[in-house]
This record gives sequence, structure tokens and C-alpha cells, in this order.
Amino acid sequence: MKLNDEEKAMLAGEMGPAKQWAIDHQMKVGRVFDAEDLVPVSQAHMMCDPEAAGEAGAAFLEGLADKGARVAVPTITDPRGVDLTHYMPLGQTEEMAALQRRLIDANTRMGILSTDTCINYQTIMPPVRGEHVAYGDTGVVIYSNSACGARSNFEGGPSALAAGLTGRTPRYGFHLDANRRATRRFRVSEQPKGLTDWGLLGAVAGKTAGSYWAVPVIEGLEVTPTSDEMKHLGAAMASYGSTALFHLAGITPEAQKLADVGGEALPVEHLDQDMMNAMRSRFGARGDKPDVVVFAAPQLSIVEMSQVAALCEGRRFKVPLFACTAPQVYPDAVRMGFVEKIEAAGGKVLVGTCFYQQFAREIGEANGWTRLLSNSAKIVNILGGYGYQPALASMEDCVASAEAGEIL
Repeated sequence: MKLNDEEKAMLAGEMGPAKQWAIDHQMKVGRVFDAEDLVPVSQAHMMCDPEAAGEAGAAFLEGLADKGARVAVPTITDPRGVDLTHYMPLGQTEEMAALQRRLIDANTRMGILSTDTCINYQTIMPPVRGEHVAYGDTGVVIYSNSACGARSNFEGGPSALAAGLTGRTPRYGFHLDANRRATRRFRVSEQPKGLTDWGLLGAVAGKTAGSYWAVPVIEGLEVTPTSDEMKHLGAAMASYGSTALFHLAGITPEAQKLADVGGEALPVEHLDQDMMNAMRSRFGARGDKPDVVVFAAPQLSIVEMSQVAALCEGRRFKVPLFACTAPQVYPDAVRMGFVEKIEAAGGKVLVGTCFYQQFAREIGEANGWTRLLSNSAKIVNILGGYGYQPALASMEDCVASAEAGEIL
């Protein structure tokens, strides 16, 4: 790989052992993907929850911090695994909490910002079109690539950390113009209505595309999705298809016209209502009794918090309800009375976590939860692998079901 003088100095150890490890790691990743060189990145976003990192990950980060490692570009974190600020064990153990504290301490010593969010594109510093970044959360990557026009691959935890330490990532994949052209052309016949419908559209498109390297372009939309609708669309597409980039014809920045992304040359594939209904039917049924209702994956924006709060007002839940939001959103949600309304109904707001990243299997076993209800197409896809029998419904029906004690 071609290296400039600064990168050669890192590799020679002239900037310390941490940067030497990091640049060597990035070069190895780059060679796997035939990258010719490294591209400077402006920011990095890394997963660092205790379930993913484990004891070995914590020890590795502590070792880097002990060697004086410091990030070279702003580096932020995905949701943590334990809500330590508003501590509620949920069946989690003190060992889990202690591991989380070690990870936070090591990151802090390296200058990593514990933002604990998967919606940084809504809360912190959204990337702009053409900006090269190194993001680790799939929902963050697909939103930033597609809605913002930024450039990132799915970065593994070590790679995101290495990008933060060096300010570099290998120039391959979606950092290259050629790989951002559409490869599949989908046309919708029914217009999505609400977050769950946008998530279902993403699930069907992702499952149909079925490849990280596939780039769907979707046409036929008569409405422009809101930021929250776009994030549910992208999060589900990434979850069901490993998709990292999509285009919406006439909407997203790189596809103002179908021809901008080469879509006019592709055969049309139809995503119809039967496909949406078939996807929906995989998850639960009316009359089933849920054990827990969860709003998460992605974390809730301030707008979603206001919507959940309005639906909770005047209700009393028979089923535990959890809403996961970002630390940047929580203070506003408190100030505006949204947290009070949710918790007055018997719900609980968790801060800086996402349900499936906080030892979801152990939580389910500790509380006897099997049937989980959510409005997120992403989370019902993931939690089927954690021992749950998930069900999917609209936000309105999720809240009403928590009150009724059965899926409505």
C-alpha cells in the first residue's frame, strides 16, 4: 500500500506503539480489500459495549491507554451495555457494570468521547456529503452514506479504534465512487405510513438485495421520509441485507435523478404490499401476550420521545415498557416532561443504551421475558437470535398493547 511520510512515521513507531499498532492494523485490513492507500477521515464511531468487547477487549483498551494512546480525530461511542447514570440492573450483574466502567475509563484516557449513541447523525455532528468517516454501527453507516452522502464502510471495533488513533482508514468499498453506483432498482407501489412501515420497506429491500456490496435505488416514493423514518428504513435494510448504502430517487443527495447513480440501466424489481405483509407476518400475532415492550434500535430522537410520551399519557401499563434514548436527547426529554409521562404510565427510559446491546439474552432469562413487542423492524430481526419470540407493531399499537396486556 502507498503510504505518505506521516503514515510511514506511524508504521516505524515514531509516533508511539499505539499508532504503530493502529496503522499496521489498517494496512492489513486494506490489503484484504485491495486498497491502494489510506484515506484521511474526519471522525470515527466505535462500538464498545461490554457484551461485544468482553474482558479481553477491556484489557486491550487499557493496555493502549497505559501506553499513552490518544485519538487523532474526534472519536465517539455507540450505545453502552449498562445504563450507569440512571442505573437499573434489569437482571444485569455488577460484573457487567464493572466491565462497562473499565471500558469507559480506558476510552476516556485515550480522548474518546463517551457519547453512547447510535443516532449521532441526529444528535452530535452529522457528516456532510463527500466527508470520509470511519463508523462502526451499521445503522449509523447506512444513514450517513445514504441520507447524508458521507462515505464509510462498516468498521469493526478494532478498525474504528485504529481509524480514531491514526485519522486514516483503507480506501476501499464505499469510499470509492465506483462502488456507490446502484446495482439493484426497486420500485414501490404502496407508500409507507409511519416508522414501522418504513422499517418494513427497509427489511424487504435489504432481504431482496441480500449483499453488503449491493446498492439499491428505490423509486416510486411520493413522500419524502422524515429523519426518523429514514433511520428506520436504513437500520432495517442494514439488518436484513447487510446493506451499507441505498439511494432514493429524487430524494437522497447522490440520486437527485435516477441517472445520477446509473439506475436507469437496471431492470425494475417491484416491492409490493404482499411482500410487506409477508415480512410483517413473520413476527407475532394479535392476541399474543407480550412480556415486554421495547422502543429501541435505533435510539429514540426527541421527536420520537414526544410521540411515545403523548401516547403514554393517562395510561397504566400491565406489561413493562422501555424506551432507549441518547444521552444528548435525555435532558431535553426531561425538561419537556416526556420522561415523566412515560414513567408515570409505568414505563422506563434507559439512557445511552440500546436493548439488544445490553445483554438482552441475560435480561430475558432473568426476568422470564420471551415475547417482545416493538415498532422497530431491526430489533425484532435481531432478537429472534437472542431467545425471544418478537412481534412487530406500530408505535401506537405497542403502547396500547402494553396497557391491554395483549397485542392489539
